Amino acid sequence: AAFDESGLPVHLRDTGLYADGHGLQIRPNIIAFTPQYPLWSDGASKRRWLYLPPGAQIDARDADAWEFPPGTKLWKEFAHDRAIETRYIERRLDGSWHYATYVWNADGSDALLVPARGLRGIPAAAAPGGQYDLPARVDCLACHEGAAVPVLGFSALQLSTARDAAPGLNDVDLRGLVARGLIRNLPPELLDRPPVIAAASATERAALGYLHGNCGHCHNDNGSPAPVALVLAQSVTDGAASTQRILRSALNVAGRFRPATGSGVQPIIKPARPDESVLLQRMRSRHAATQMPPLGTRTVDMEGVALITSWISQLNPQKEPSQ
Repeated sequence: AAFDESGLPVHLRDTGLYADGHGLQIRPNIIAFTPQYPLWSDGASKRRWLYLPPGAQIDARDADAWEFPPGTKLWKEFAHDRAIETRYIERRLDGSWHYATYVWNADGSDALLVPARGLRGIPAAAAPGGQYDLPARVDCLACHEGAAVPVLGFSALQLSTARDAAPGLNDVDLRGLVARGLIRNLPPELLDRPPVIAAASATERAALGYLHGNCGHCHNDNGSPAPVALVLAQSVTDGAASTQRILRSALNVAGRFRPATGSGVQPIIKPARPDESVLLQRMRSRHAATQMPPLGTRTVDMEGVALITSWISQLNPQKEPSQ
């Protein structure tokens, strides 16, 4: 196998995802999973996998920040009719995390390591606008290193057995991780009472889950890189208190963003008034200086916008989040 200067395999097939001598067949010791609140990526379909070294376990003592053992590997494949890229994360023996992106050739027979600077505008007929952007490694760091743990989408909340979205046929969940001996120190109450976002309605739970999955890795209270005190990451350890913390940080709180309409300071979320909520204005934008999330998309997630619009519309304008 060939490696680049940082020790990353040049070919995806050398990362350990596929069984030797079986083309692109996934190795039997690889774990498939689907987070219940996935990240929007211009409508790409995705497949995700995790590998743990033999005998290794995830330490779930901190239910909101699992500790993954050295040797952990994760892959996420993005497809628009065909596989276009596979992103790869590995934790090395010294505890450091390394990130890579592999771009697939047109016939799907091979995927090669993308330069550290990324690639923009590669041809992809089924992608929005017929083009596709591959992230630079610094882009990977911007999202993954801002969260409580660099692994996104594989957590107690995302793998809860009480889900808003159905898992794939062979996907692992929280109970499956325990049954297979792949996790230790998981608080037993998370199996007895699977984690669910505390919310006033199903719409609010889905909206808060969407914001957790799409925004919480930057907007959180664990040393977040975002320059505003907005918390959108859910905690499974304090349930209802987590939701109240999120609402306090957003409802009727003045945002720093100044809309082009010249209407002055507006709140991040204005209950019952979605059109006056900065959060939605940022979600609807795809201008480089104003869009949210700031990386990884060319098009607006219209279903996500509709969900957040519906939730804000239902919020009582007279009710403040409890202190």
